Amino acid sequence: MAQEMRYYSGCDVGSTTGKAVIINDNGIVATSIVPSEIDPEDTANKALEAALKQVKDIKRVKDLACLVGTGYGRTEVPFADINISEISCHAMGAHCCNPKIKTIIDIGGQDVKGISLNDDGSVLDFAMNDKCAAGTGKFYEAMSRTFRMDLSQFSDLSLNAKKSIPVTSQCSVFAESEVISLFAKKNSPADIALGIQEAVARRCLMLLKRVGIRNDVVMTGGCAKNKGLVKALKSIAKIDIVSLSIDPQLIGAFGAAVLAKKRKNKISE
Repeated sequence: MAQEMRYYSGCDVGSTTGKAVIINDNGIVATSIVPSEIDPEDTANKALEAALKQVKDIKRVKDLACLVGTGYGRTEVPFADINISEISCHAMGAHCCNPKIKTIIDIGGQDVKGISLNDDGSVLDFAMNDKCAAGTGKFYEAMSRTFRMDLSQFSDLSLNAKKSIPVTSQCSVFAESEVISLFAKKNSPADIALGIQEAVARRCLMLLKRVGIRNDVVMTGGCAKNKGLVKALKSIAKIDIVSLSIDPQLIGAFGAAVLAKKRKNKISE
């Protein structure tokens, strides 16, 4: 008799988005990214519901063999069998995508993390900047509004810069005022955008140096989709940044799903 296929899930409840990944023994079978609600539990429910709709064999959360909650709202994930730090989940997710990865820069909605990995995907060391929103997803949302464009447009804007106009303010609020002042002086929007990307890249480099930069290096989180930031970090840090086989915004949820599978299999042994 064929063994029944079991499914495992990770749900990453972040400050700006909720992500869910469902896997089985063959790999990823469903993913979802939804905007965060005021209540983290609502975010988790919506992310899980969106992922479950993609899997024919299961209809309800309780049909999952194991569910791990992660992210800042991990304690509010309904039906989670266990909650695990997003640092550990990003480490495991990146490792499972590419075992050569040893360093991660994770930029979320409200914080930036540098993570160093052991050979088995566990966390060797980490450093976090969660005291200021500069360089986070919230910061980029504010900047894109200031530039009167959406996030994807702002991500590409600095790629057309002729030179970098330095943005020196470390505070998100002051940086926005500084940008407005630079606009008033008729500076090129692309050049200003490059200055912003380089300022964020320098903050990322500080965290990477604290954990030690070892190849291969990868970016995770929603800001890993910011082409201008990726290019600026490569230039400022003088490093190569490898691409992942899945959406970098899903890495935390994917790592949580992998850890859910590991936990269930260990219990079953």
